[in-house]
Amino acid sequence: QVQLVESGGGLVQPGGSLRLSCAASGSIFSISVMGWYRQAPGKQRELVATITSGGSTRYSDSEKGRFTISKDNAKNTVYLQMDSLKPEETAVYYCNARVRATMNGPTQSYWGQGTQVTVSS
Repeated sequence: QVQLVESGGGLVQPGGSLRLSCAASGSIFSISVMGWYRQAPGKQRELVATITSGGSTRYSDSEKGRFTISKDNAKNTVYLQMDSLKPEETAVYYCNARVRATMNGPTQSYWGQGTQVTVSS
């Protein structure tokens, strides 16, 4: 089993910044992709950003230039630096990791419990 523990959410004013962290632990041989998704009340979960083991990144169009995803492979940790936050970005932010437990085993997707981000004055 793999556990993802997120931290860093909270209340921030519009235009402010937050940094989210997500640490993966457990039966991990390799992690191919880690990423952040969010879900606002009454809406579907949506992609925010992902990063591969090789460092390739992908962002939702609305976050480009304001959010930065990064990772520490040694710590199996992914970060999301969020700048110039907007009220409409209020949501629960979820960490996702695609993990292989053994060299020849299947890749499985795991989710964290979510961390609330509220952008409000």
